[in-house]
Amino acid sequence: MDIYPKDIKKPKPALFCNVKIFVLCHSLLQLTQLLYSSYFKSTITTIERRYGLDSLSSGTISSLHEVGNTVFIAFVSYMGNRVHRPRFIGLGGLLMSFSAIILALPHFLSQPYTYDSVLHASRQDMCYLRANATGAEACGQEESRKLVDTSKFWVLMATAQLLFGIGSVPIQPFGISYIDDFAGAGNSALYIAILFAVSVFGPSFGYLLGSVVLQIYVDVDRAGAGVALELTPADPRWVGAWWMGLLITAGGLALTSLPYYFFPRELHVEKSFELEGDIKEDPKKTEGSMLDFFKMFPKMFVKLLLSPVFMLLVLSQCCFSSVIAGLATFLNKFLERQYSASAAYSSLLIGALNLPSMAVGMVLGGLIMKRWGLSFRAIPRFSVVMLSISVFCCVPLFFMGCPTQDVAGVYPKTSNAIDGPHLSCSANCSCPSSAFNPVCGENNIEYISPCHAGCTNFTMDPKNPYRVQIYSNCRCIPDLATAKPGPCANTCPHYLLPVMLLISLAGLIASLTHNPIYMMVLRSVPPEEKSFAIGVQFLLLRVLTWLPAPALFGMTIDSTCIWWKIACGKKQGCGYYDNNLLRNRYLGLQVGYKTLGIALLAFIGWKMHRTREYSLEKKPEGPL
Repeated sequence: MDIYPKDIKKPKPALFCNVKIFVLCHSLLQLTQLLYSSYFKSTITTIERRYGLDSLSSGTISSLHEVGNTVFIAFVSYMGNRVHRPRFIGLGGLLMSFSAIILALPHFLSQPYTYDSVLHASRQDMCYLRANATGAEACGQEESRKLVDTSKFWVLMATAQLLFGIGSVPIQPFGISYIDDFAGAGNSALYIAILFAVSVFGPSFGYLLGSVVLQIYVDVDRAGAGVALELTPADPRWVGAWWMGLLITAGGLALTSLPYYFFPRELHVEKSFELEGDIKEDPKKTEGSMLDFFKMFPKMFVKLLLSPVFMLLVLSQCCFSSVIAGLATFLNKFLERQYSASAAYSSLLIGALNLPSMAVGMVLGGLIMKRWGLSFRAIPRFSVVMLSISVFCCVPLFFMGCPTQDVAGVYPKTSNAIDGPHLSCSANCSCPSSAFNPVCGENNIEYISPCHAGCTNFTMDPKNPYRVQIYSNCRCIPDLATAKPGPCANTCPHYLLPVMLLISLAGLIASLTHNPIYMMVLRSVPPEEKSFAIGVQFLLLRVLTWLPAPALFGMTIDSTCIWWKIACGKKQGCGYYDNNLLRNRYLGLQVGYKTLGIALLAFIGWKMHRTREYSLEKKPEGPL
């Protein structure tokens, strides 16, 4: 029997009337959200290989969630306390979970993964001297299907990313404001610090999850997945189970979203010792109509844009954030191409070394601010010194790379190449133009397939009946010598760990400036405009950095490609890069962004030295 009259609301369970429980739930949700984002980035190169995407297309997909976030952030800024914030957060979490499932759908809607192999009747790529080459052969049914799948699934993944961006809009603004409204005055900062301390592990967990699932064959859930025994994770044709981690994160997002539906719209404010001068904003306070908000928005926005110190600081942050975007999206690919690391091992190194070092740097930067109380004028000088050291740490990376492997007909160009990788010695082999099954000849030259090496026979591995041990009677190799399956060995894999340590050290040193610069942004605007300034700051970071930077880095990487896989005359992902160009352009773009950011900070420091107007010590909010 219901003891509560219909006009009286039932009280929420006591467990969900505690702000500490909300902090715990929100920490787990933000951790899972960041885990999803970083996991997806760890699978970028695998998705490229599976669906024949170039780096520009994959970089664009990676950044599309920022579009949904940017479009709706203004509405969230307005709604504030007017809505049931916990339920909106829960709704956003479920939408992100749904988007993760949509992102995994291409795996279940597409045909099983196929690759070139001498063991597949329909994909044989040995040299058959009597075979007749026809135009239809160059664009068969399978190649046509691949092109259709690439376009169709790109749109599906782009839609999923847009939905994820919309779902992520209420998470941080509503969560932090809810905690700040109902935590005790002395506890708010502590709870928010705990929130970020827990969620900072999300990116590392995402890359570590990627390192596990990418060692599992992509079609492990389908009959006939035994063909995977022919490949190893180090094979350039290998595709890991990229979809599996998405289902795991979708489940995690759904589970961490459900508790929000049990939290009330308002909590009782915690009783705690309030510092003198601390004023808590009334959560029930109204803020005018949406029309008033949008009338006020352009005026305040232009006022901030005309604030030179604020704009210069935000632009410098855009430069440093662009470096992070390039690393997060394509560091995996850089390590795979330069040092022949597998996608799984690259993700493991990034999750275990690179991301934790940056988190440590951010914490140390906060401790430096607290210990030495850097002034408004000292922060630019401190940041310029630290970031310059970070740039110097990157200089050796330009010389710690592997030269491009010799690939017959591809690199370097030779006189006996009659049409790209098609050599005169294999002209009568009728090699398919779409073949990609690298082999390494005894002469230490790589060929894009046994057919292009002119091989007519092969021997199976006695230890593994699914794997070729050697190709023989190869016409393009002197003395009709043999070739081994797989690409030729990399000449400098010993550079991999030193390079990762240098990148991690540079990231740690650069991260020391994160908190000081952020605090400088907060103190560069009047107190009453601080909240609006933070919103504009994140808006500009998204529009100027997180949207264009991954695509720009993708275009830069594509510009170093020397041989594209082709299907029906259209590009289907890059087969070979010029390693020296890839290293110099990828790292050079990062150093260029850092140098521009340092120049902006140096200009701010010079302006601070000449102007006493911006002295933080004069601000009523006290020292940093």
